[in-house]
Amino acid sequence: MSDGHGAAVVGSESELLAVALPFVEAGLSAGDLVALTCPPDTVALLARELGPQAGAVESDQRLSLLGSRAPDALAMCSRYLERAAASGSGRLRVLAEVDFGHDPADWREGQRYESVSNRLMGTAPLDALCLYDRRRLDPSVVESAAATHPVLVEGSGRRANPAFQDPGTYVPSLPLPREPVEDGEPVFAVDDARTLAGLRHQLGAVLASLVPGRDQQGDLHLALSEIAANAFRHGVRPVSARVWGDGGHVVCRITDRGTSYADPFSGFVPAHGLDLSRGGMGLWLARKLWDHVDVLPGPAGLSVRLSSRVR
Repeated sequence: MSDGHGAAVVGSESELLAVALPFVEAGLSAGDLVALTCPPDTVALLARELGPQAGAVESDQRLSLLGSRAPDALAMCSRYLERAAASGSGRLRVLAEVDFGHDPADWREGQRYESVSNRLMGTAPLDALCLYDRRRLDPSVVESAAATHPVLVEGSGRRANPAFQDPGTYVPSLPLPREPVEDGEPVFAVDDARTLAGLRHQLGAVLASLVPGRDQQGDLHLALSEIAANAFRHGVRPVSARVWGDGGHVVCRITDRGTSYADPFSGFVPAHGLDLSRGGMGLWLARKLWDHVDVLPGPAGLSVRLSSRVR
């Protein structure tokens, strides 16, 4: 996919149309399955300009972080690739308008996703063009496009991007600042959890006190339990845990003394593919169910930090 993963920086409606329309029209002419994953106003703009051709273009925000977390967006892309293989050219063409949200932690998740997708989609028959609109995005997000896309697009022209960084280098280089709530006292702390079952029970109780919504509470606890299980089964004891909450956010760190973690791509797809019975779901579930997942390796051990807005 890398050679087909392009970025275009735009700053006006005319600049957006100058890159988006040739990309979409080329896909329709080639018989690609063409899909938009854009905000509604951009979808409406493109539909007006495409006229009757718009009926051949699909729109699905679940193909990007607009409507999904990273593992689900990757899974949705795989489903569209299966559909594309059965018709037309056999290729999928996706026009995505980037919007990672307003929180710098969301920007980090978005930058990570854009980078790892180059590696995880491999040689899939996919052409993707990501629009970075200076009118909507923080300058640091716009700047990140050059590091995460091997191709830059201006108008109908494409060129190799010399600033592109290999995901294996870029993803670990992203800064991992403390969450603001971590500067306060944790609402729960244990330094040497004796049993996994006991820790899971304690974490469930503290989440129940911090997260009023039963559905979100259950989702967060499920993923957190799997991260704790990873620490007990694959890490080095002792296993410790910290939880913070401020009414609007909940943050949890699970830490063990293991120092062998070295996979910046873990958790974006199930470790063993679709056979979930084989395990390997901890980080994958965490990325599906928590807003932000940071793996923090260090000389004294490994921490997994999970954070989410309380809904």
